[in-house]
Amino acid sequence: MKYMTTYDMMESARNTNEWLGATARAMASYPAFALSMNPALPLMAAWGEVTERTFGRMVVKPDWGIRSIPGAQGQDHLVDAVPVVERPFGDLVQFQVRRRAPMARKVMLVAPMSGHYATLLRSTVASLLPDCDVYVTDWHNARDIPVSAGKFDVEDYTLYLVDFLRHLGPDTHVIAVCQPVPLTLAAVAYLAGEEPAAQPRSMTLIGGPVDPDAAATEVTDFGRRVTMGQLEQLAIQRVGFKYKGAGRLVYPGLLQLQSFISMNAERHSKAFSEQIMRAARGESSDHDAHNRFYDEYLAVMDMTAEFYLSTVERIFKNREIARNCFTVAGKAVDFGAITNVAVKVVEGANDDISAPGQCLAALDLLTNLPDEKKASHLEPGAGHYGIFAGKSWRLNIRPLVLNFIDANSAAPAKSRSPRVVAG
Repeated sequence: MKYMTTYDMMESARNTNEWLGATARAMASYPAFALSMNPALPLMAAWGEVTERTFGRMVVKPDWGIRSIPGAQGQDHLVDAVPVVERPFGDLVQFQVRRRAPMARKVMLVAPMSGHYATLLRSTVASLLPDCDVYVTDWHNARDIPVSAGKFDVEDYTLYLVDFLRHLGPDTHVIAVCQPVPLTLAAVAYLAGEEPAAQPRSMTLIGGPVDPDAAATEVTDFGRRVTMGQLEQLAIQRVGFKYKGAGRLVYPGLLQLQSFISMNAERHSKAFSEQIMRAARGESSDHDAHNRFYDEYLAVMDMTAEFYLSTVERIFKNREIARNCFTVAGKAVDFGAITNVAVKVVEGANDDISAPGQCLAALDLLTNLPDEKKASHLEPGAGHYGIFAGKSWRLNIRPLVLNFIDANSAAPAKSRSPRVVAG
């Protein structure tokens, strides 16, 4: 499947469906047809409206949409998303709050590179901004990156995180969400071995696959069933001529979206059917609950082929993180080198993507970290999304994370030497 034609055919199908939706909406909304009083016409216009929006959102990067936050004295502070470190495959973005002094808490939020944009964490950022200076890893869509920019795999991802942490300094608190959890752990361990003074104060690891074998899910089962050759043949395509990254090998976002939807096909089908009926009755709006969710959910990005394949092979199949045998730029990463960074693990009891136990395995890897610097929390009834952006995050997890940050904000008195563990 590694042909531009395949990629372009998929994009053509998306474009055609968007055009069909726009055409149906325009035709059924023609004023003269209103005289017929035909109930099928509003239904056709509603179908067109929902279809056009659905397929149009698939190739649009959502805006952060965080304009301002309330200040302590009752006034509003405007917010600007400004890149402070720029790289070909991703930037470190600061949410600068105008007319506000630097906050005591400085947080680097590590966003997933798993098919969605970093804006998936919009509500997480918004909830942290009143109390923290917030920085986010904003990964770029691989289809827009020229081939001349080179490769980008799990080691490059890890080194990007290392560079971002060096830039922010040691008074930083890291919050990693889902996919980047094991690589964030690796980045801090790399710094612990190479540049201990640049390590952050704390890490909060939320629902990530440190040890995929700790608890089976549909994602881990798929990783076991398929061979790397099959995966490369089925999933990898070349970016078509429409984009700047023409010719780059990628795992297309549209293909990933198909996988996302197929996991809960009945629920998504019902949601779109109900939205069409609401639109036909004139009850839908531009920012209703359906559109707020799906405008983000449907906005997908391509991942470089080497990043996708190396993630499956090294994190899921070979379990290099879980077995403490991960290497970066030819150097072994030893998680036992982390001795001063406080680590908190957060999992959702109903998480069907990174099931409970997968992220908790991180604490077992930190053999030289004192127990008082380790913490964990299992949120009852919470699914994958809820532990970083839903009700569970807002009501329970966010306060716990902020308290953990406060408890571990002081600089360590001195660097500890790793204890020797008898083999």
